[in-house]
Amino acid sequence: MNILITGGSGFLGSALVSALSKAGNNTIALSSKDADLTIQNSLSKFNNTHFDFIYHLAAWTQAGDFCLKHPGEQWLNNQKINTNVLDWWKNNQPNAKLIAMGTSCAYAPDKSLVEDNYLEGQPIESLYTYAMTKRMLYVGMKSLNKQFGLKYLCLVPSTLYGPGYHTDGRQMHFVFDLMRKILRGKLYGEPVSLWGDGHQKRELVYLDDFVTTAIHLANSRDNDLINIGAGEEHSIREFAKEICAIVGYDPTKINYDTTKYVGAKSKVLSVQKLDEIWPIRPRTTLGEGLKFTLNWFMQHKDVLIPKNMTSSAVA
Repeated sequence: MNILITGGSGFLGSALVSALSKAGNNTIALSSKDADLTIQNSLSKFNNTHFDFIYHLAAWTQAGDFCLKHPGEQWLNNQKINTNVLDWWKNNQPNAKLIAMGTSCAYAPDKSLVEDNYLEGQPIESLYTYAMTKRMLYVGMKSLNKQFGLKYLCLVPSTLYGPGYHTDGRQMHFVFDLMRKILRGKLYGEPVSLWGDGHQKRELVYLDDFVTTAIHLANSRDNDLINIGAGEEHSIREFAKEICAIVGYDPTKINYDTTKYVGAKSKVLSVQKLDEIWPIRPRTTLGEGLKFTLNWFMQHKDVLIPKNMTSSAVA
C-alpha cells in the first residue's frame, strides 16, 4: 500500500515509518523541510499519487511550558496545518483513509477521559489553545465524512516514551526530563530538582506498543475516535523512584520545586473502548519500557546529557 505520513521525522513518525516499511508498504515520510504545511498547496506535488492511508502527525508544538508562551502562534500554525491537510485530502485523496492524532489535553479536567467527552467542557487553561486546535481537527474530519463520505480515524494517545526521542535540544516530555536529570545527578553529581511536589500523576504508553496498535486500528476501524493509553497512572515520585532504582541513584536526594509549572494534576485515559476492540494488544510493562529507554539514553549520553550542559526542568 502507498502511505503518506506528515510529521514523519518526529519521535512517533520515525517509529511509524519504520514499522510500516518493514511490513512492505511504500511510505513517504514528510518533515517540515519537505513540505511547509502552513502553506496552502504544499502537498500539490502528490496530487497524482494514489495513497491508501494518510497518517497526519504533524503539529506545531513542544513539551513543557511551550503552550503557555506561544498560544497565538499555536492557534494560527496548527489551524493552517490541519486545514491545508484536510483540504488536500478532500480534493486530491478522497479515497484515502486519514488517520490523525488527537491529544489527551483536549479532555476537560473535570470530566472522565472517555471518548464521548472529547468535545465536552473546557480543556485545561495552560494547554487550551493546542487542545482546541486538536478538537477542531477532529470536527473537520467528522464534517468531511458526513458531507463527502471520506474515511477517517482519530487516535488519542497518552504520553509516548521509548528509545529514539528528540536529540535536537528541544524541551522534553516529563519522563525524558526525569531521566536526563537523574542521570546527570548519577554521572556528574549535579543536584536533581523536579517541578512540582511530585504527586502530580501521568500515564505512559511505550512507543512500539502505540505504533502496533495504531496500525491495527487503521486497518480495522473507520470513522471513530479511540484512546490509546495504559489505563493506569503513576505519580512523578513513583516514576522517579523507578528510574533511580534502574540507574542506582538515591531518590531521597531529589528536590521537588513547588513553585514551578506542572500542568494537570492527574491525567489517565479511559481504555475501555480499546480493551473491547483489541484486548490482546501489546503492553510493555513500565519497568521494561523504562529500562529500554534508559539504555538508549546512555547510548546517546554525549548528545542528550553532555557534561557541560545546563539541565532544565519540565517534570
